[in-house]
Amino acid sequence: MPIRADCAPAPPALWRRYLELTKPKVVALITFTAVVGTLLASPGLPPLDALVWGNLGIALAAASAAAINHVLDRRIDAQMARTRARPLPTGALSEREALAFAALLGVGSMGVLAFLVNLLTAVLTFLSLIGYAVVYTVWLKRATPQNIVIGGTAGAAPPVLGWAAVSDSIDPNALLLALIIFVWTPPHFWALAIYLAAALLLNAGFLYYALALKMTAREELPLRVFRFSVTYLMWLFAALLVDHYLPALRAGGP
Repeated sequence: MPIRADCAPAPPALWRRYLELTKPKVVALITFTAVVGTLLASPGLPPLDALVWGNLGIALAAASAAAINHVLDRRIDAQMARTRARPLPTGALSEREALAFAALLGVGSMGVLAFLVNLLTAVLTFLSLIGYAVVYTVWLKRATPQNIVIGGTAGAAPPVLGWAAVSDSIDPNALLLALIIFVWTPPHFWALAIYLAAALLLNAGFLYYALALKMTAREELPLRVFRFSVTYLMWLFAALLVDHYLPALRAGGP
């Protein structure tokens, strides 16, 4: 029985289409780790301008990189069931609209960071944006099974960016935070890749390390590992904040 045109689902609101381009859940996690870097960079509370403007600029850059990723992967996204409903494969947004949106976010990010925070944070954030949106998406993703290991450097940068927003320097302690995320990223991503292995292998044609692994007897286990890894990282960084501020709170107590 044919579906009547007036019964077809309405397309999402325009703002929702643009919001989806930013991958808001990913941006939220990136911003969270950047905020932790900002807070840990100061013995007490960091300057409000660094905390607010610094992390706003970092979030805008992450959203810009996500939108660029949507544009560059639009043909591949159209082949996979998990991604074919995204705004570009469905035609909800055009390539030009997505690129203009990404450019607006990127320019806004650089403006906020360069003029309201410091130049170092702006430069490091720009390099991270290029590292993910161009080096990883265009080249590494299709060039080597170890793409996520090498490309994880860009994803590990937010704590360094947040720290630099306060200190205007690259601190060794910030690099340790980045190392935590760098080591965490491959198993986190591979868990999702194992869960989606069939779709990735049959439709997209990427060479992921995870495709060399056998599917578990219970296919939902990799997805549980993936979700747990996100929760674990957030709790770990939250624990670092508690460890950072608890001595000061105790010292100020009765």
